[in-house]
This record gives sequence, structure tokens and C-alpha cells, in this order.
Amino acid sequence: MKLKSIKSEQDYETALQRLESIFDVLPGTEHSDELGSLGILIEKYEKEHFPINLPNPIEASRSRIK
Repeated sequence: MKLKSIKSEQDYETALQRLESIFDVLPGTEHSDELGSLGILIEKYEKEHFPINLPNPIEASRSRIK
């Protein structure tokens, strides 16, 4: 697969499908570099489009006490 930037939801879905299909490759094999690069591209897209905010420290402490 030719790697390219993930710019749309469709690109993201395609990248996830490809990642799933090569997920179990062994290090040093033909697709191992692709797996690493694809993971980086997916992570970048997710950080930009699906950010996870840190919880309020007080609320986080309260939820652990309960």
C-alpha cells in the first residue's frame, strides 16, 4: 500500500482497515515498516479529530473515592 496523509474520514477508515489486515506481521518482514508508519499516521489523525481531554483533577479524585 502506498502511504499518504489521512485527510478525511474515508482515508481514516481505509487506513484502519489496512492496519487491521497487517497487524500481526513480524518485525523485519515486508510490511513491518508500513505497519509502523500507518500507526503514526492514524495516531496523528485521531489526536487532531478525536481529542481526549484530561479530566478535572478534583473530579477524578472524587470518582476514585466513591
